[in-house]
Amino acid sequence: MKKSAHLILAPAFVLAAGLFTSGLFAADVPPPWAYGFNGPASGAPPAAPAAAAPAAPDDSTKSVPGSKLQFKLPQVRDAFGPADWFPEDHPSMPDIVSHGRKPDARACGLCHYPNGKGRPENAGVAGLPVSYFIQTMNDFRNGNRKSADARKANTNVMIAIAKGMTEQDIKDAAEYFGMMKWTPWIKVMEADMVPKTRIAGGMFLSQEGDKEPIGQRIIETPVNAEETEVLRNPRSSFIAYVPAGSVKKGEALVSSGANKTTACAMCHGADLKGMGPVPGLAGRSPSYLVRQMYDMQAGMRHGVWTELMKPVVTKLNNDDMIAIGAYLASLNP
Repeated sequence: MKKSAHLILAPAFVLAAGLFTSGLFAADVPPPWAYGFNGPASGAPPAAPAAAAPAAPDDSTKSVPGSKLQFKLPQVRDAFGPADWFPEDHPSMPDIVSHGRKPDARACGLCHYPNGKGRPENAGVAGLPVSYFIQTMNDFRNGNRKSADARKANTNVMIAIAKGMTEQDIKDAAEYFGMMKWTPWIKVMEADMVPKTRIAGGMFLSQEGDKEPIGQRIIETPVNAEETEVLRNPRSSFIAYVPAGSVKKGEALVSSGANKTTACAMCHGADLKGMGPVPGLAGRSPSYLVRQMYDMQAGMRHGVWTELMKPVVTKLNNDDMIAIGAYLASLNP
């Protein structure tokens, strides 16, 4: 399978090579919403927030719908042994996923969840090809994968985690997440007006009542903010609000290239669910997809597969990336 994927990737690289060598750089600045911010970075450091009265410790026992288990918040947030609400939803976790490796390698299940679904501010890792997962972790370790927006702190955390893992840890995590299929997780909705949101740890959380124009953004937000942000419920899914018309525009770019890029199916499979060592795109987080396209375009990602993607993304502007992310996220994985 790996050999056939290389044969298919080769014409993709040749077809798109002209885009890469042209030196075009279509998207001028990182789209801040894709990195978990409301606006572009300014030259001045952010003002320190006003000091708030310390909240009273919450020592209550928590639960989520459908789980027979209960945990307190320190257990939910334990970087080296986070709560597993639904152990029946996944295979037995290797220790690196359930507990990590002190001092730097936090448990994979903390941010990516035991089921590998992840959240918009990180990545969904369930169903990734084992070789791609291993390559990606080595890219983090070797300085080949960074963020185009320097404010995105969890990219640096991921670099530290990758460096804190052994080769066996990486292999164990890759095989664990690779055995799980990616299943529906995100509902895409076209809209002109969207709920106003606040940002918590790089994730947009809806606020009750007020709405605002979506503009040229994707707003990916939890269906239930408390279950996702506070309780880290791995069954609590997401809504991605996208600009009206973006799904249809994205379909044209993804399926034919629309004279700006290469059809995604050439490398990612006819159903866009992945092929050999190339990852699937269908039903994945649009925020994550846009972030990766921009990082590749900006030269912040390197490595074997990234070099093949660079010419594919060279001519895309931010609106194109929004459309591609919206369409791919709308597909049933």
